[in-house]
Amino acid sequence: MATIKDVAKLAGVSIATVSRVFNQHPLVSGPTRERVHSAATELNYWPNEVARSLITNRTQALGVLLPDLHGEFFSELIRGVDLTAREFGYHLLFSRTSARPDALMTALRTIRGRVDGLIVMAPDVDAHDALKVCAGRTPTVLLDPEVSVGGCHSLSIANADGARQMTEHLLALGHRRIAMITGPDKNIDAQQRLAGHRAALAAAGAAHGPELEVRGDFTERSGYDAMQSLLASRMRPDAVFVANDHMAVGALCALQDAELRVPDDLALAGFDDIPIARYLTPPLTTVRVDTFDLGARAVHLLVRQSQVRPGRKHHEVLPTQLVVRRSCGSTASSVQTVRQAPHLRPARD
Repeated sequence: MATIKDVAKLAGVSIATVSRVFNQHPLVSGPTRERVHSAATELNYWPNEVARSLITNRTQALGVLLPDLHGEFFSELIRGVDLTAREFGYHLLFSRTSARPDALMTALRTIRGRVDGLIVMAPDVDAHDALKVCAGRTPTVLLDPEVSVGGCHSLSIANADGARQMTEHLLALGHRRIAMITGPDKNIDAQQRLAGHRAALAAAGAAHGPELEVRGDFTERSGYDAMQSLLASRMRPDAVFVANDHMAVGALCALQDAELRVPDDLALAGFDDIPIARYLTPPLTTVRVDTFDLGARAVHLLVRQSQVRPGRKHHEVLPTQLVVRRSCGSTASSVQTVRQAPHLRPARD
C-alpha cells in the first residue's frame, strides 16, 4: 500500500507539501497540486481521513438526521442538502431516526463525534429533551422544531399561514363544508397546518368540528382510508383539504374508486407540492414548500455559523405558496406567495 512518503518522492515534493495539497491549503501552486494528484493516482494512494481528522480536528462531514428517507418530500430535501454541502467541500452522513425521544437520543450520540455539524429534522413534540443533547456541543441546525433549543439555529415552514390561505381559497370558491385530513397527532407540521385551517374556518363562520377532521399519518394509505371515512360520514364535505400531498394522492384514489369526480363532486387540495402533484388527474391544488431550498439553507446556516455572533440563536421561516390547479374547482392556475419571511432573523427566546 502506497504511503504519503511514496507520493512525495514520486512528485518530487516534501511530505508537508503533499499534506497541504490534500488539506486543500490555498498557498499550494496549481502545477504542484496537479503533480501531487497525478502521483497519488499513479500509486493508487488515498489519504487516511481518520488520521487527518485527528490532526485538523475536522471531519469534513455533516450529519443529517431525518424522520424518513422515503418519498418525494425527503428526496428533494436531501438533494438540497447534498448539492449545497458539496459546494462547501463536505461529505454527508444520513440516518433515519424514529420520533421516539430515546431513538433520537441514541442517533444523536452515535453520530455527534463523527461530524463537524448536524442538521436534524425532529418535528415530534416530544423531541425537545433529546435535542438538548446536541445543543452547545456540535453546531446544529434544527428543521421544524416545536420550540427553540438553546445553542441551535433553526429553520421552519410557514405551515399555519399556508393552510389558512388554502382554506380561505376554498371558501372563496363557494365551498362551505371543508373537511381536513390531518397529520400525526404529535407532529408539529400537522398541528400548525390544522391550526391555520381552523382559524380560516372560524373567521368565515363556516362549518367545522371533529366530524370534519380525520386523522392520517402522512402516508398514501392513510389518506385513502381517511377519505373513505369522510365519504361515509353523515356530514359529507364538499371539499377536503389534506395535510400533505402523499395523503392527497391516496384520497384521490379513494374518490376515484367511489366513482366521484374531482372537482365536480368534491374539491381536493393538498400541502407540499411534491413533483407528482401537477401530473395527477386532475392536477392537484396545493401549498408549495420549497424543500430543496429548505435543505440548501440548512447547510448555509450550519457552515456559516462562524459568521454569526456567538450565543445568538437564529430562526428562519420559509414562505409557502398557494398553487392553484384544477382539483379545487378553480379554472385559473396561479401561484401566490403566502408570506415572505426575512432571510435571517433572531428567534424569540
